Amino acid sequence: MRIEKKATLISSSTAAVLVTLKLVIGVMSGSIAVLASAIDSLLDLLVSVFNYFALHQSERKADETFNFGRGKLEALAAVIEGSIISMSALFILYNAVMKFLTPRPIDYMQASIIVMGISIVLTGLLVLFLQYVAKKNNNLVIRADALHYKTDLFTNGAILVSLLVIRYSGIEVIDPILGVLIAVYMIWSAYPILKEGILMLLDVALEREEIEKIENLLNAHRDITGWHFLKTRRAGSDIFISVHIVFTLDISLYDAHRISDQIEAEIKKLFADDNVHIIIHMDPYDDSDINEDEV
Repeated sequence: MRIEKKATLISSSTAAVLVTLKLVIGVMSGSIAVLASAIDSLLDLLVSVFNYFALHQSERKADETFNFGRGKLEALAAVIEGSIISMSALFILYNAVMKFLTPRPIDYMQASIIVMGISIVLTGLLVLFLQYVAKKNNNLVIRADALHYKTDLFTNGAILVSLLVIRYSGIEVIDPILGVLIAVYMIWSAYPILKEGILMLLDVALEREEIEKIENLLNAHRDITGWHFLKTRRAGSDIFISVHIVFTLDISLYDAHRISDQIEAEIKKLFADDNVHIIIHMDPYDDSDINEDEV
């Protein structure tokens, strides 16, 4: 089993434990902050389960139905996760506003503090593991999951501090105020996840630094006279590249094909951690002016 899939299973199991603990205490205590954290953990569980199936499907090979594979499922999973984070933030914001209007004291304070302490420890360990996996594989789904649980870690810490302050000061208004701050922070953290996922679904080009690596390689190659129409996109861990390379008129098809294979191999070395798919169009002369519509 791929380590990415193991990571989603571990995050699902952790989220299930946290949901049970927080939901029971959140309902019993009446704390908006704890209830908000419980709802967020429940959504974490649903998202982690979805991510597991998304990764399972995305690693399937290309077939007659999906000629380019299912790599974009990772981007779709990231968009869904970002959307769920945003929706849960709005729900938390609503409950916080309602508690401003109809204040209610927090019960079971000691139990709430213990549960949030346990939550911080479990979430912290999970974040360290997910960041390790994300750094190793640069998988968008795992990166989104790591970011999501990292926001949970910060919010859980803030909730624990607020519960301690409320316990020893008696200032109950801290609870809904914190709920509003958590909601705003969740929306802010969801934005980059949504943005990257949507851009990938729209076939955004690779980062400028990555494109420059390809351009420098092509410019330095002695066996071609030029190149044009370089196009790139990413779908999960798959990178798709197409380019026209220009030869001299007297080159043989055999030599042109051999050089193209060499260039393809060199480009793949630039992205050793990804699955690179390259289409090279061999031109006997520079036809970029004639075919301007391909830009």
